[in-house]
Amino acid sequence: MICPSCGHDNLPGAEVCAHCLHDLMGLDLPQPKEGLQRHLMEDPVRALPLRPPVTISSEDPVGQALQLMRQHRIGSVLVVEGGKLVGIFTERGALLQLVGASVDVNALRMREVMTPQPVVLHEDDTLAFALHQMSIGGFRRLPVVRSDGTPVGVVSIKDILRYIFTLCRT
Repeated sequence: MICPSCGHDNLPGAEVCAHCLHDLMGLDLPQPKEGLQRHLMEDPVRALPLRPPVTISSEDPVGQALQLMRQHRIGSVLVVEGGKLVGIFTERGALLQLVGASVDVNALRMREVMTPQPVVLHEDDTLAFALHQMSIGGFRRLPVVRSDGTPVGVVSIKDILRYIFTLCRT
């Protein structure tokens, strides 16, 4: 890697120039070219039209979460305590945990079935990072939180695809 300050040829992956100690971090990251690639690598998650999150307490019954999901036509609810995200409950989680089990969904509490401490996105994370997190985790949706852990919405793969289609039309 060539130092932009002194021109010294450093080893690939070097954090600082061996000759002048210039910071080289981030210089070997792929740079977006134009169009869609640039948007994916630069546009933040907050550029997506985030709907307010539908939330529930960890002590609420699972039946209430299922009702909320059906009522709002959404695939997940965020489990919140004291305004902070503590878990997520998804339609996939409901299928895996409840179908075939003889349970009373009104007696079962969210804390028993939610995914605790879910992977989250922050408002300033890029769309490329969001797609990467979804890909490596096998997620179709991820909660978006502020820096203090307050949930602001949920991003789904559908939301990102709609955004991409909109970009392609313009």
